[in-house]
Amino acid sequence: LYRNKLKYAAFKTKTMNTNPRHTGAIKHPRSPAKILWRTVRGMVPHKTPRGGAAMDRLKSFEGIPHPYDRKKRMVIPSCLKVLRLRPERRFCRLGDLSSEYGWKHGSLIERLEKQRKVKSEVFYKKKVKRSKRKKMGEEEDFDEEE
Repeated sequence: LYRNKLKYAAFKTKTMNTNPRHTGAIKHPRSPAKILWRTVRGMVPHKTPRGGAAMDRLKSFEGIPHPYDRKKRMVIPSCLKVLRLRPERRFCRLGDLSSEYGWKHGSLIERLEKQRKVKSEVFYKKKVKRSKRKKMGEEEDFDEEE
């Protein structure tokens, strides 16, 4: 976290080169979603139509908002921290870095995530129960045909 804090502090000191007094003109993002968006923008040719379209398709959120909390999530094994980083390597969470630099909504996001996980668990239990019933029903139908 320490090295990344230094990097972000250096980034925050960047101001308008032609008139450094216009510090209000440059807004450095504090939320993790905006920091991620800005980082990806640096990797994409965003000034071309193709890059602009790619940036329009990119969405970043803190937590999982309403329409996406009901969708099935995927795990990309090649991106897992356990597989990508060696155990002795240090790492930094974007939320921790953001809260160090003035992002005030970390506790709110944690609370909303806890609520979402409770709802998700109830939904998953219902889903498993429904699939068991369906499977049992199919087995009964199969026995009747013999």
